[in-house]
Amino acid sequence: MALAAPGRRPGEPRRVAYLYILPALLVFGLFVLVPLARTAQFSLYEWNGLGASTWAGLSNYRDLFTEPQLRGAFVHALVLVVFYAVVPVLLGLLLAAAMSRAVLRGMGFFRVVLFLPQVIPMVVVAIAWRQIYEPNGPLNDLLRFVGLDSLARPWLGDYTWALPSVGIVGTWVGTGLCLVLFLAGMSRIPRELYEAARLDGAGPLREFRAITLPSLRGELAVALTLTVIAALKTFDLVYVMTSGGPGTETTVPSYQVYNNAFLLGRVGIATALAVVLTLVVFVATVLINRVGERGQR
Repeated sequence: MALAAPGRRPGEPRRVAYLYILPALLVFGLFVLVPLARTAQFSLYEWNGLGASTWAGLSNYRDLFTEPQLRGAFVHALVLVVFYAVVPVLLGLLLAAAMSRAVLRGMGFFRVVLFLPQVIPMVVVAIAWRQIYEPNGPLNDLLRFVGLDSLARPWLGDYTWALPSVGIVGTWVGTGLCLVLFLAGMSRIPRELYEAARLDGAGPLREFRAITLPSLRGELAVALTLTVIAALKTFDLVYVMTSGGPGTETTVPSYQVYNNAFLLGRVGIATALAVVLTLVVFVATVLINRVGERGQR
């Protein structure tokens, strides 16, 4: 049985350890937990941000599900999850599988080019793509040049195509991140597994399904967590490219928080929306990680 060091009481090392992390806990509580609690408090009041507030109870939360514009913002966010998360993960898997099998010159440059959107400020990305989508922009010019004039349209002003146009930008940004994560995961897979599979007559598709995909569960969980959170909390792309238009076709929860708090003076609605969005992000993160951990057992 181990004996405590002379002059030191049992349990003292643990108390010392808590003292070391106390400053970090204080900073976290001051800048995260306290603002979150105040936000939850404001969500129970009607307040314009300047005058006196009145008690509203849960009516602000009820309005989130009864007002079409607020309810539609969450529907738009779910659509963006497909563009921000599902499509980049699938493209990243496809590109990573192809690049891991092929030995070509300039592969490092290709990886850098695909990852580049991750290091460009999102406002710059939004401005660049807004110019691409302009009625007389490069995209429509290209369509007219190849004889597809009927497909040219004001992409960000079209009620049908505005939201997918924003989503495509999210796909372009997120694919490089997924690719780098999957390539890093594939580099850890022993080559002997693939060699044994080939000796058994397995083709590339079966190798991917039986070896590569199960070995990338951890990377898949990380990629889905990051991209789903990016889709749910997206603001800068929508604000710069469309400002929620045309009409309310591209409004998302984060934009509605800004719109209600700073433009409409409905701080109670805005904070209730922020609380619900935080809970949705938290639940999505927990579910994705639970599924990833279950698959690794």
